[in-house]
Amino acid sequence: MDRIQVPRRQLLRRHFLQLSGLSSVSLLLGGCGTPLFEDLVGKVSEPLNQKVETLLFNPEKFAPEFPVSAIEPEALIINSFNFTPQIDPAQFRLVVDGAVNKSLSLSMAEIQQMPLTSMVIRHVCVEGWAAIVQWGGVRLRDIIHLAQPKTEAKYVYFKSADGYYESWDLASCMHPQTLMAYQKNGESLPVENGAPLRLASPIKLGYKQSKWVTNIILSDRLLPVKGYWEDQGYEWYAGL
Repeated sequence: MDRIQVPRRQLLRRHFLQLSGLSSVSLLLGGCGTPLFEDLVGKVSEPLNQKVETLLFNPEKFAPEFPVSAIEPEALIINSFNFTPQIDPAQFRLVVDGAVNKSLSLSMAEIQQMPLTSMVIRHVCVEGWAAIVQWGGVRLRDIIHLAQPKTEAKYVYFKSADGYYESWDLASCMHPQTLMAYQKNGESLPVENGAPLRLASPIKLGYKQSKWVTNIILSDRLLPVKGYWEDQGYEWYAGL
């Protein structure tokens, strides 16, 4: 797979999400020390063991959704990682490659021709705030299906135009509420929120939801470089 370039940037936010962090999976592992758990999870390492993830994650279970009247238009705080890239939608291409049988280079017009999914969900930030937002876009699993993932594909990397990088487990990417979004609250996605294309899902914490996504790379393994905040000590799975 492509090499992930790690931006040289000082950590400006607090490291209060460690391996004993917010998800139910990490809380479970934080209390395990018995042979039973050791047998279940094997060698406990970061990221969380795939066996435990599989036990606790239901790929078809929907997170709560809300009526449009519940949208909180001013509650979504814009956290800038490095800079706000200015991307010409007419020139934009989403590249999908790695452990796939069919590499893709999709324009926004091609992406917008795919079935539109809209959802009003709670966006949860690790810093302690949340916002109810409406996202609209294409299900990520529809894009992955187009690329025909190889049987060994288990992880998905995301590269962004601002240098941000992230990785997910494939099962979470295939969840029906995981979108590549190009709309926010019924309108075109603003640049500061990740236009032309960003990740949006109620099943992961906010730092997993990359903005300005340009590359999706499927992989058979998780590399030592996992994600910008994860490489600072944040939890990798970060499920809700």
